[in-house]
Amino acid sequence: MRSPATTPRRRFKARRWLIPPLAALVLALNPLLSPTADAAIGGSFVDNLDSFDTGRWHKADNWTNGSMFNVGWRADHTWFSGGVMGINLDNATCPSGCSGKPYASGEYRSNDLFTYGRFEARLQAVKRPGTVTGFFTYTGPSDGQPWDEIDVEILGKNTTQMQTNYFTNGVGGHETVINLGFDASAGFHDYAIEWWNQGTINWFVDGKLVHQENGSRGALPTHPMRIMTNLWPGIGVDSWLDPFVYPGTTLTARFDRLKYTKY
Repeated sequence: MRSPATTPRRRFKARRWLIPPLAALVLALNPLLSPTADAAIGGSFVDNLDSFDTGRWHKADNWTNGSMFNVGWRADHTWFSGGVMGINLDNATCPSGCSGKPYASGEYRSNDLFTYGRFEARLQAVKRPGTVTGFFTYTGPSDGQPWDEIDVEILGKNTTQMQTNYFTNGVGGHETVINLGFDASAGFHDYAIEWWNQGTINWFVDGKLVHQENGSRGALPTHPMRIMTNLWPGIGVDSWLDPFVYPGTTLTARFDRLKYTKY
């Protein structure tokens, strides 16, 4: 099922070098496939991803985002084995089994919304031009709220870098590229977003502060958000991601731990 086009879903970046309307183009979260707008506010947790905890998470399934996401979400593309969660990107049964898209992948999303705190992921990204490995927080009209979001994104065209961004009431354009000093596709590393109600967002890599936003570039998010991870190939955004060419074998992003500490 395709999400209603009128329901914003993360997301398109407000890229200064892309067509301006794309800055406001968010892609639909399907309200029929996710918890309701009055979801519980979650408390602190650590999930070592040994198995699929349906009390805490759900998998996107049988729908797609919008035009630049060249992929249909499939629940069977998010898997658990040996203490690791994997998200596969491939072309199995596509396009008929991929919501009309040529590729299938997975998105993992919290049932609850979360307020100020520290959001952490231990992950290994995909190296492939045209792809994004994402760890982020998001809310929007399907939650009965404005579009707020805080991002960690590793672009497969250069996995020695991380891109940060945030959206407040649908306004983005706060991208910053961080040099990691390592290849994020070569092994697991720790990425964290620290969201304070005092008016700052801090990003950490392997425990080291690498970036801070204090609202000087635009108001910071204020609404409780879901925790999400995904892997996707782009289309029509080659100037950002570079063109995606499927290598003929499955691409897999791996996650070893997801953690939230409430402040």
